[in-house]
Amino acid sequence: MDFIIIKQPRVYPRQWLYKSVKRFFDFSMGILLLPVLIPLMALCALAIRLDSPGPAFHIQDRIGKGGKRFRLYKFRTMHDEPNDDKNREYMKSYVKGDIDCDENGKEVYKPVHTRKITRVGRILRRTSLDEIPQIINVFQGQMSIVGPRPNVTWEVDEYKPWHHERLEVLPGITGLAQIRGRSCIDFNSLVRYDIEYIENQCFKLDLKILIITFLAVIKAKGAL
Repeated sequence: MDFIIIKQPRVYPRQWLYKSVKRFFDFSMGILLLPVLIPLMALCALAIRLDSPGPAFHIQDRIGKGGKRFRLYKFRTMHDEPNDDKNREYMKSYVKGDIDCDENGKEVYKPVHTRKITRVGRILRRTSLDEIPQIINVFQGQMSIVGPRPNVTWEVDEYKPWHHERLEVLPGITGLAQIRGRSCIDFNSLVRYDIEYIENQCFKLDLKILIITFLAVIKAKGAL
């Protein structure tokens, strides 16, 4: 039987200063943005409730740093349906590298159930406003503003051994993979970008990712 050896974590103790500064930046940025985020979140929540029945927030278990489970907050963008089996199987196939094609033969790397997405949800996804509630996760220390996007538990169950390297750092609201493709890249490429970020993480790179994310959101580039 062959054994696959996973490389040792690249987040070495010498980076304690960077990690401390990053945590301070995350918390400070969140505090500074609260006067804008609170009324914006209230408007988004009201629009969601008026547009379709169901809760304003979608709360889901995700896997964070070191494989630790936490509850991630998002705005609900789809009709509230209890049966999620089809989406779950699709995303498992996505993680495993099984690529589907649409009616035009174009490769599709993330599921887009247009009939399930609400009218307000389409706008929230297009502008990435559905991710705003994750500032709560940042305040709780479960996420950072910049880092690999966290997967749900059953997606992590399908990880190949080397995929687990992306769990070496706190997950983020945005990351290197998001500015290089968002929902338009296969999972192996996404993980490679996450590992590249882990290998090269620094405050300068974080700022670069934030700036490019802001520009991408304005252009709605790669959004669902």
